[in-house]
Amino acid sequence: MKDRCGVYRVRHVGADINVRVYEIVTFHPCSRLELVMEIISLFGSLNEEPEKPEEPQEPEEKKSGFFSRMKQAVTRTRESFSQKIEGIVAMTRTVDERDLEELETALISSDIGVQTTTEILDALRERARRKAIEGGAELRELLKEQIKTILEAPQKTVVTPAEPPKVTFLVGVNGTGKTTTSGKLAAWSKEKGRTAMLCAADTFRAAAIEQLEVWASRSGVDMIKTKQGGDPAAVLYDAVSAAKARGIADLYVDTAGRLHTKTGLMDELEKMRRTAARLIPEAPHEVLLVMDATTGQNGLQQARLFTAAAGVTGIVLTKLDGTAKGGIAVAIARELSVPVRFVGIGEKMTDLLEFSAEAFVEGLLG
Repeated sequence: MKDRCGVYRVRHVGADINVRVYEIVTFHPCSRLELVMEIISLFGSLNEEPEKPEEPQEPEEKKSGFFSRMKQAVTRTRESFSQKIEGIVAMTRTVDERDLEELETALISSDIGVQTTTEILDALRERARRKAIEGGAELRELLKEQIKTILEAPQKTVVTPAEPPKVTFLVGVNGTGKTTTSGKLAAWSKEKGRTAMLCAADTFRAAAIEQLEVWASRSGVDMIKTKQGGDPAAVLYDAVSAAKARGIADLYVDTAGRLHTKTGLMDELEKMRRTAARLIPEAPHEVLLVMDATTGQNGLQQARLFTAAAGVTGIVLTKLDGTAKGGIAVAIARELSVPVRFVGIGEKMTDLLEFSAEAFVEGLLG
């Protein structure tokens, strides 16, 4: 305690509830330095660092969690593939042609496909001619490198419009999970700090609108709809107009399931594209083909034809966690030259991952 000319030295004599009680013992004049030291003795240094807040989660921890989820998603594919190649990758001798033929069989049977497998094996054989592949561990690393290169080749920068909303169409055949994926994408946008809206443009399938309403409620976003049998282009017009007025960042359009051979439905999709483009330049900015991973090579042929007819820019591979045919992701990238954008790994709202070639390869081959 002080006045302008000195310091009162005090001592603690007791306390009354929450109030400390002191009595004055002596008083003496002091220099400014002495005064500062006295204050420090009573209240502590002014330079003491405050208690640090809890450190935010490190990006590396978040990355580790993402890799773990992707690894879990490809468990069945990894287990199936590992059984077929465990003898090859465990060997310590130089890899020969017989080993590569074994690997070739394993890749084809994992739904990577003949064309893609041939490309991988040609690259490995060329590497073996230049420099021997010393053992299974090195072969594994070279295989990982080849698959990662194939998966990354079609990746391209996603178009971001100058003004919102970014319009994404979800297309494909019935039963692949388009409506569910629409709801999960809305939740994914919100997790990224973006606003989202759903458009129920599947006016053909019974209960499609009601199903999307449930997902809109679960993801906490608005939905624009019309009655069953209504004009999909008209409801899209309303949805784009509403999204623009409300400043919505991402508009996800759930379209009716269709085959590429259904001329009427494909014409309807083209009409929707024109409607979107009239309201927003370059819309739709993404056309995502929702594909069931469990169909493997059969689904790939359908996707090949659909991609050409619908102007597909990316693939959403659903039900990846429920199949041993996860190698189809590699075949898609190589044979369709279309990037896998997302993978569905379960039924929960958060069970949709943005695809990562690195995480996929690590999950598949470790």
